[in-house]
Amino acid sequence: MGRPGVFAVAAVCASLVSVSGLQGQAASNKANAPSPKKVEHGKYLVSILACGDCHTPKKMGPNGPEEDPARLLMGHPEGAKIQPLPKLANTPWMAATNGDMTAWAGPWGVSYAINLTPDENTGIGSWSEATFIGAIKTGKHMGASRPILPPMPWPAYRNLSDEDLSSIFAYLRTVKPIHNRIPDPEPPAAPPVAAAKPAR
Repeated sequence: MGRPGVFAVAAVCASLVSVSGLQGQAASNKANAPSPKKVEHGKYLVSILACGDCHTPKKMGPNGPEEDPARLLMGHPEGAKIQPLPKLANTPWMAATNGDMTAWAGPWGVSYAINLTPDENTGIGSWSEATFIGAIKTGKHMGASRPILPPMPWPAYRNLSDEDLSSIFAYLRTVKPIHNRIPDPEPPAAPPVAAAKPAR
């Protein structure tokens, strides 16, 4: 067999190995995929825990603002302008929110609902299940960094079982990935500096 023939045989063998490897990987992924029942349970939990109230931008419906299914769980819209923050000091109000409840202001500063879709760069697509569960259990972003700010009710959600949180994560992996980069939280404004009293 001449050299071209040897190369042709090698190419065919390599392609067969590659196809076999891809089929094996697909079978492994299918075997490790969560059951439809688990995903459905996660969807149920996301709905009754009202995750979309803050993490899904709103559109105006016949009865007022309603969740926009085209932007399901994508968090605060990138580049959205919010009005100047209201002054809450010396009022009975503790917090304020923007028109679609994806940005909140209070004594902690300004917090923005994060992107819960499986987008790899701007959502939780790069998170592992352990990272997700750790975030809810500890109240730390990604389970290790900055605190998760109000109004996210993680102190209540941390009482969910690991199986419930695993089901929520399984469902979130199935929603449409949306590229939507969330702003960093803003710290509270520094208190005004008191004017120095004139010397006598």
